[in-house]
Amino acid sequence: MSTKPSSRTPTADTPPQVGGQGADDGAFGWLRALGPRGRRAFAGAFGGYALDSYDYFTLPLSMVALAAYFGLDSGQTGLITTVTLVVSAVGGAAAGVLADRIGRVKALMLTVAVYAVGTVACGFAPNYETLLVFRAVQGLGFGGEWAVGAILVAEYASAKHRGRTLGAIQSSWAVGWGLAVIVYTLVFQLLDEDIAWRVMFWTGALPALLVVWVRRTVEDAPEAAAARVRSSQKGSFAAVFRRGTANAPGLLRTTLFATLLSTGVQGGYYTLATWVPTYLKTERDLSVVGTGGYLALQISGAFAGYVTGGYLTDRLGRRRNIWLFAVLSAVCIVAYTNLPSGANGLLLALMFPLGFCMSAIFSGFGSYLSELYPVAVRGTGQGFTYNAGRAVGAVFPTMVGFLAGSWGVGGALVFGAIGYGLAAVALLGLPETRGKELV
Repeated sequence: MSTKPSSRTPTADTPPQVGGQGADDGAFGWLRALGPRGRRAFAGAFGGYALDSYDYFTLPLSMVALAAYFGLDSGQTGLITTVTLVVSAVGGAAAGVLADRIGRVKALMLTVAVYAVGTVACGFAPNYETLLVFRAVQGLGFGGEWAVGAILVAEYASAKHRGRTLGAIQSSWAVGWGLAVIVYTLVFQLLDEDIAWRVMFWTGALPALLVVWVRRTVEDAPEAAAARVRSSQKGSFAAVFRRGTANAPGLLRTTLFATLLSTGVQGGYYTLATWVPTYLKTERDLSVVGTGGYLALQISGAFAGYVTGGYLTDRLGRRRNIWLFAVLSAVCIVAYTNLPSGANGLLLALMFPLGFCMSAIFSGFGSYLSELYPVAVRGTGQGFTYNAGRAVGAVFPTMVGFLAGSWGVGGALVFGAIGYGLAAVALLGLPETRGKELV
């Protein structure tokens, strides 16, 4: 694949240059540059990831109520998250293969439908064991949605703006997270906890509406779809694990280091996403409304981080952006977990930078992983590395759960900082890809 600027002929989806300046200049030039079909793809991926986030956070926000209802200890509640993330690796890898074989849009619809069904089913769980099974179903769809949606949009985006375009897609995670916190605050204020957690899961039916819209209006990027169809190796796991030779470079090294990168970043992220609400309620003694207020700052920081990180990944490059925010995220965790017990004001002040750093690091992932793989195995490579990393990273929140009894939740959160350290090391084995064309 060429690393030179694109020389494609302008089409309805690649606007021409006008008057010496690109039609894609300005704050929202990246959005105009997608063209009509690309903007519809962007809307579908944005909505899918936002609702993916919403369905995911129904669990962490309901964790305390679930533990009380089923009589669970911290290890058992941590296991629910681990099951979700481990099974998501299977779902993500499968969705990546499907995206290469049947197309990005069809795979996107399938993943959204599966995670919606799994989330709603959790609300009907009669016992802990059944809840684990239903949460595993949710994980199947949850694992594949991001990778498929990111590839769909990456193949429409220009090399110049791909980082900020995919960063904008990542920002939808904060939108879904914020919506989940709003619904959580309302539901748990209006209803008894024994029924409130079930209602939270039932609201996860919302994505079904998105599937209908995507089916009617969104299509794969034409050039990438044509190149994928022509390939004889599409959706091949063997290709992404093939060793290189003197005549043909392989993808094994890329796959191993990209998986380690995903493991570190997601281990750190899901440790915080899973346990911060519990930490605020159990060790900081905040009410439902108080917890929601603190999380609102963290989520605001997350949204700003996703958008800012998207711009920085185009300016600094993929590797520098990830390295910068891996270091800053680790620093934030250490500061956050070492505040004295009465310093809730400082804790509040740290919520915005914590959310900012732990989210900005993800902004380059959609563009970076897409650029590391050729079109025929882009879904397979990105689906596997991102979700295998998520599965291994799931060990981190589980360790927090098992150590919380002796270390406290705050002390055990140090595992998040360890994850970001792994991510920084993984970058040593990966190339910079800024400016690479995908077709």
